[in-house]
Amino acid sequence: MISPYGLDITESCLTCKLRAERNFCDLPASALQAFESIKYATAYPKGAVLFVEGQTPRGIFVLCKGRVKFSISATDGKTLIVKIVEPGEVLGLGATISGKPYELTAETIDPCQVNFVKREDFLRFLREHAEACFKVAQQLSEKYNNACHEVRSLGLSHSAGEKLAKLLLEWSAKNGEAVKPEPHLKLALTHEEIAQMIGTSRETVTRLFADLRKRQIVQTKGSTLVIRNKAALKLLASNN
Repeated sequence: MISPYGLDITESCLTCKLRAERNFCDLPASALQAFESIKYATAYPKGAVLFVEGQTPRGIFVLCKGRVKFSISATDGKTLIVKIVEPGEVLGLGATISGKPYELTAETIDPCQVNFVKREDFLRFLREHAEACFKVAQQLSEKYNNACHEVRSLGLSHSAGEKLAKLLLEWSAKNGEAVKPEPHLKLALTHEEIAQMIGTSRETVTRLFADLRKRQIVQTKGSTLVIRNKAALKLLASNN
C-alpha cells in the first residue's frame, strides 16, 4: 500500500521481506503473530516528532522504513544530535521498559513507516515471549556498545575537522554505495544538523566542507557526497 508520503507500506510483519535481516523483527512465528496483534502501523512525513526528551513513555516505535534523528537539548537551547537511526531499530526501548521519561527526542528526517506498540501491551508481550526478551536484551546491549563507540570516536577527537572526517567515514561504512574507490553518500542532514552531531557551529562545518572540496578529498553533487580520496580522509580522522 502506498501512503500519502510516497512510502510503500508493509502492513503486516508476517509478510515483511526484510524481517530476517533485522534483529528484533526476526521473531519465531508465535511471537511474531502476537506482536502483529498489538502493533499499529503508521506513516509519518519528514520532520515529524515521535517523542520528546522528558516525556512519559507511551510505548515503543519500531522503525520499518526511513530514518530518524535522536537529539538532546540543553537549557540554553543548544541541541546535540546523538545518532541517526536506521530501519530495524526499536526506539524508546529503555524508557518503555524502565518507565522513566524518554531521554532523547526522536524526529523523522525522511518519510517513515513506524510500528507503534503501547507500553502496557509491550510489557505483557515480553512477559509471554522469552524469545522477544532475548531480542530486547540484544538491542539494549548494542545501544550501549554504540554509545561507547560514539563517545570514543567523536567525544575524544581533538578538532572539528577530525570529528567530521570520522563521521563521514562512519557513514561511508554504513550507507555508502559500493562504488570503489569513491563511495557515494546521500546527505539528508543540513550543515546545521551535522554541526549538532559533532558539537560545533554551522559556519565551521561549511568551512570544513569547502576545504575538503578544495583539496579534492570530497565532491558534492546536489545532495550526494562523493568521497574522492578515502585515504586522505582517514588521515584527517587520525591526525587532526
